[in-house]
Amino acid sequence: MNNILTIHDLGKLFHTQDGEIKALESVSFDVKEKEFISIVGPSGCGKSTILSILAGLEEKSKGEINFSKNYTIGYMLQNDSLFEWRTVLDNCLLGLEINNNLTKENKEYVIKLLKTYGLEDFIYEYPSRLSGGMRQRVALIRTLATKPDILLLDEAMSALDYQSRLAISDDIYKIIKQEGKTAIMVTHDIAEAISMSDRIVVLSKRPAIVKKIYNINLTDKKTPIHNRKCKEFSKYYDEIWRDLDVHI
Repeated sequence: MNNILTIHDLGKLFHTQDGEIKALESVSFDVKEKEFISIVGPSGCGKSTILSILAGLEEKSKGEINFSKNYTIGYMLQNDSLFEWRTVLDNCLLGLEINNNLTKENKEYVIKLLKTYGLEDFIYEYPSRLSGGMRQRVALIRTLATKPDILLLDEAMSALDYQSRLAISDDIYKIIKQEGKTAIMVTHDIAEAISMSDRIVVLSKRPAIVKKIYNINLTDKKTPIHNRKCKEFSKYYDEIWRDLDVHI
């Protein structure tokens, strides 16, 4: 597969009243089409800052970010941020409304996504009727509604309880793979990263550099829940844990 995104020597310096804070020192990695990449690292090392820079919400201080063509990006945050006064369908159409692109065809596409991924009975309900996992599914479909090429997932499942988080990781993984999307996910959960990812980028403490990149090769790889039972899983977990625990 070809690289659709190349990040080279990315650095970020924040200016505060107390002085300068260097979040990212030198971060480099590439992303291939339809690949699922996770970024892990110590708290405060700048994982989410990378996504903010890719989404255009933050300016980089140095380095290069090169897309192979004009790709569009969808950003899914930790909180679902659903509007309680809008129905599930209307929440999912919000991005299309903002972009002035709410056509009949696009609306039908969103309804098809809702029906395909288990939300047909809730299309005209309000978010208060949904479980936490269902709300995250709606948030993902809202992100997919604008047909982005690359999905950025910023701790997208961390607000859920453990059981719901396992279930929704399967749902989100299935949707992303079936829709043929490229995904970059930030997470603190090593097991979540291993179970969902093709590759994992491990960052050091702040200011962050890339300590190691793991190619995740699991025997009989299927869904995230299934993947946690693969024989290689514990080996990856132990190695990545040591990477996060060891100071440079």
